[in-house]
Amino acid sequence: MNEQPTRVLFLCTQNSARSQMAEGLLRAFGGDAFASFSAGTVATRVRPEAIAVMVELGIDISGQVSKTLEWFGDEVFDELITVCDQANEACPFFPGARHRRHWSVADPALVMGSEGARLAAFRQARDQLRRHIETELLGR
Repeated sequence: MNEQPTRVLFLCTQNSARSQMAEGLLRAFGGDAFASFSAGTVATRVRPEAIAVMVELGIDISGQVSKTLEWFGDEVFDELITVCDQANEACPFFPGARHRRHWSVADPALVMGSEGARLAAFRQARDQLRRHIETELLGR
Protein backbone atom coordinates (compact mmCIF):
# COMPACT_ATOMS: atom_id res chain seq x y z
CA MET A 1 0.00 0.00 0.00
CA ASN A 2 1.33 3.44 -0.95
CA GLU A 3 1.50 5.78 2.01
CA GLN A 4 0.89 9.44 1.23
CA PRO A 5 3.70 11.88 2.09
CA THR A 6 3.34 14.14 5.12
CA ARG A 7 2.24 17.53 3.77
CA VAL A 8 4.08 20.40 5.46
CA LEU A 9 3.36 24.11 4.97
CA PHE A 10 5.95 26.61 6.21
CA LEU A 11 4.62 30.12 6.85
CA CYS A 12 6.26 33.47 7.44
CA THR A 13 5.29 37.02 6.67
CA GLN A 14 6.69 37.62 3.16
CA ASN A 15 7.53 34.12 1.91
CA SER A 16 10.87 35.48 0.73
CA ALA A 17 13.52 33.84 2.92
CA ARG A 18 12.80 31.70 6.00
CA SER A 19 9.80 29.75 4.73
CA GLN A 20 11.43 29.41 1.29
CA MET A 21 14.61 27.99 2.81
CA ALA A 22 12.60 25.64 5.04
CA GLU A 23 10.63 24.39 2.02
CA GLY A 24 13.86 23.70 0.14
CA LEU A 25 15.56 22.04 3.10
CA LEU A 26 12.68 19.64 3.74
CA ARG A 27 12.35 18.86 0.05
CA ALA A 28 16.08 18.03 -0.09
CA PHE A 29 16.39 16.06 3.14
CA GLY A 30 12.88 14.63 3.61
CA GLY A 31 12.75 12.55 0.45
CA ASP A 32 9.46 10.99 -0.59
CA ALA A 33 8.18 10.98 3.00
CA PHE A 34 7.31 14.69 2.81
CA ALA A 35 5.64 17.14 0.46
CA SER A 36 6.99 20.60 1.29
CA PHE A 37 5.31 23.96 0.62
CA SER A 38 5.64 27.57 1.78
CA ALA A 39 3.56 30.75 1.85
CA GLY A 40 3.30 34.15 3.49
CA THR A 41 0.79 36.86 4.27
CA VAL A 42 2.09 38.78 1.25
CA ALA A 43 3.92 37.53 -1.82
CA THR A 44 7.14 39.31 -2.68
CA ARG A 45 10.13 37.52 -4.24
CA VAL A 46 12.59 34.90 -3.10
CA ARG A 47 15.54 36.80 -1.68
CA PRO A 48 18.79 36.32 -3.64
CA GLU A 49 20.64 35.84 -0.33
CA ALA A 50 18.37 32.89 0.49
CA ILE A 51 19.08 31.36 -2.91
CA ALA A 52 22.83 31.90 -2.43
CA VAL A 53 23.11 30.29 1.01
CA MET A 54 21.02 27.30 -0.08
CA VAL A 55 23.32 26.75 -3.07
CA GLU A 56 26.13 26.40 -0.52
CA LEU A 57 24.37 23.19 0.61
CA GLY A 58 23.77 22.05 -2.97
CA ILE A 59 20.07 22.97 -2.81
CA ASP A 60 18.59 25.07 -5.62
CA ILE A 61 15.54 27.11 -4.60
CA SER A 62 15.82 29.56 -7.50
CA GLY A 63 12.72 28.05 -9.13
CA GLN A 64 10.54 28.53 -6.07
CA VAL A 65 8.09 31.44 -6.13
CA SER A 66 6.69 33.60 -3.35
CA LYS A 67 3.06 32.74 -2.62
CA THR A 68 0.28 34.00 -0.36
CA LEU A 69 -1.92 31.77 1.78
CA GLU A 70 -4.72 32.20 -0.75
CA TRP A 71 -2.61 30.17 -3.21
CA PHE A 72 -3.52 27.04 -1.22
CA GLY A 73 -7.26 27.72 -0.81
CA ASP A 74 -8.92 24.98 1.23
CA GLU A 75 -6.01 22.52 1.09
CA VAL A 76 -5.28 20.59 4.27
CA PHE A 77 -1.76 20.06 5.58
CA ASP A 78 -0.50 17.55 8.12
CA GLU A 79 1.92 20.09 9.61
CA LEU A 80 1.77 23.86 9.59
CA ILE A 81 4.98 25.48 10.83
CA THR A 82 5.30 29.21 11.35
CA VAL A 83 8.91 30.35 11.15
CA CYS A 84 8.58 34.03 12.03
CA ASP A 85 10.19 35.78 14.98
CA GLN A 86 7.23 35.75 17.34
CA ALA A 87 8.60 38.57 19.47
CA ASN A 88 8.86 41.00 16.57
CA GLU A 89 6.27 39.96 13.98
CA ALA A 90 2.65 39.00 13.60
CA CYS A 91 2.81 35.41 12.37
CA PRO A 92 0.23 34.41 9.76
CA PHE A 93 -2.60 31.99 10.52
CA PHE A 94 -3.89 29.24 8.23
CA PRO A 95 -6.87 27.12 9.33
CA GLY A 96 -6.22 24.01 7.22
CA ALA A 97 -3.71 22.13 9.37
CA ARG A 98 -3.91 19.00 11.52
CA HIS A 99 -0.88 19.94 13.67
CA ARG A 100 0.78 23.30 14.32
CA ARG A 101 4.31 24.22 15.38
CA HIS A 102 6.13 27.50 15.78
CA TRP A 103 9.86 27.94 15.25
CA SER A 104 10.99 31.45 16.19
CA VAL A 105 13.57 32.42 13.56
CA ALA A 106 14.74 36.02 13.23
CA ASP A 107 14.19 37.57 9.81
CA PRO A 108 17.59 37.70 8.09
CA ALA A 109 16.23 40.18 5.55
CA LEU A 110 16.17 42.82 8.29
CA VAL A 111 19.95 42.72 8.73
CA MET A 112 21.65 45.76 7.24
CA GLY A 113 25.31 46.20 6.47
CA SER A 114 27.80 44.55 4.21
CA GLU A 115 27.02 41.65 1.92
CA GLY A 116 29.04 39.45 4.27
CA ALA A 117 26.92 40.48 7.26
CA ARG A 118 23.68 39.86 5.37
CA LEU A 119 24.84 36.45 4.12
CA ALA A 120 25.92 35.51 7.66
CA ALA A 121 22.38 36.28 8.90
CA PHE A 122 20.86 34.15 6.13
CA ARG A 123 23.25 31.29 6.95
CA GLN A 124 22.30 31.50 10.62
CA ALA A 125 18.57 31.31 9.77
CA ARG A 126 19.19 28.45 7.29
CA ASP A 127 21.17 26.46 9.84
CA GLN A 128 18.57 27.05 12.56
CA LEU A 129 15.81 25.83 10.23
CA ARG A 130 17.89 22.81 9.24
CA ARG A 131 18.35 21.84 12.91
CA HIS A 132 14.60 22.11 13.53
CA ILE A 133 13.82 20.02 10.45
CA GLU A 134 16.36 17.34 11.31
CA THR A 135 15.35 16.99 14.95
CA GLU A 136 11.61 17.68 14.89
CA LEU A 137 10.51 16.32 11.51
CA LEU A 138 13.17 13.81 10.46
CA GLY A 139 14.01 12.47 13.94
CA ARG A 140 17.78 12.75 13.54
